[in-house]
Amino acid sequence: MKYKSAFFRLFILSIVALSCNSNPSPEGETKPLSENVVETRYNGFESEVKWGQHLVTVSGCNDCHTPKKMTDRGPVLDTSLMLSGHPAQLPKIEVNRKDMESKGLIITRDLTEWIGPWGTSYTANLTPDPTGIGEWKEEQFFLAMREGKYKGLPNSRSLLPPMPWEMFKNFTDGELKAIFAYLKSLPPVSNVVPSPLPPSLASK
Repeated sequence: MKYKSAFFRLFILSIVALSCNSNPSPEGETKPLSENVVETRYNGFESEVKWGQHLVTVSGCNDCHTPKKMTDRGPVLDTSLMLSGHPAQLPKIEVNRKDMESKGLIITRDLTEWIGPWGTSYTANLTPDPTGIGEWKEEQFFLAMREGKYKGLPNSRSLLPPMPWEMFKNFTDGELKAIFAYLKSLPPVSNVVPSPLPPSLASK
């Protein structure tokens, strides 16, 4: 019994010693649990909004949804109107739409106005203003991105080209939540985007 008791005490002392000497080196320092949780939850970003901003940026959303300013280097993003869609006051493109549609051509101006065989489409206001997505619920955003429904409403029309929702529907639920959180954090911009126009040839 004394042998067993001494062995047990030695075992406990060994565990304590290991615990005292287990401080990691600076190179292998273990992050606090809270930091590990954040990294897992937001894919390495400090917040859901920051993750969403990254996804919007690398997905090219600004290419079409942010108006441009012409400079000596060509068109650049107008950051004062970030993701506010096609400017309502911008004059329409002067082009023979019937001729273009019959030839299957597509034309755009600063990537916010598009004319093609489907008609004319204007990129949407994605800011949290009432003229944008200010009154949207998260479920609407999911429906718009997953099923291509205008304003995320079940019985609405389909989203028009060049919106690549068929690609974006592959975002995970977490990614879509992060994107929506970022869009809701933007400065609201009041901009009533024009309604799309049907194909000119459709009336013939």
